[in-house]
Amino acid sequence: MIKPIIQVQLGKQGISDNFIQTLKRDFQKYKNVKVSVLRSARENKEDVKKHADTILEKLGEHYTAKIIGFTIALKKWKKPMR
Repeated sequence: MIKPIIQVQLGKQGISDNFIQTLKRDFQKYKNVKVSVLRSARENKEDVKKHADTILEKLGEHYTAKIIGFTIALKKWKKPMR
C-alpha cells in the first residue's frame, strides 16, 4: 500500500545526488513528498523556487512541484507533465 505523504528537509548540504536518490526512493513508498527548505539552504523565497526547479530537473518529467511558503510539495504522475 502506498502511503499518502512524507516530509523531508533540505539543509545546508543542498541538492546532492544522494538527496535526489532519497527522493526517488521515497516516491516508491509515498504518493507525495514535502521538502522543507531550512534557513541554512535559503535566503529568500526566490531560493526556494530555484531549489524546486533544480529538483524537478534532476527527477525528470513525471514530477510536478508546488511551492507553499518555504516548503516544496512534490508529486509523481504516471504520465510526463511537461
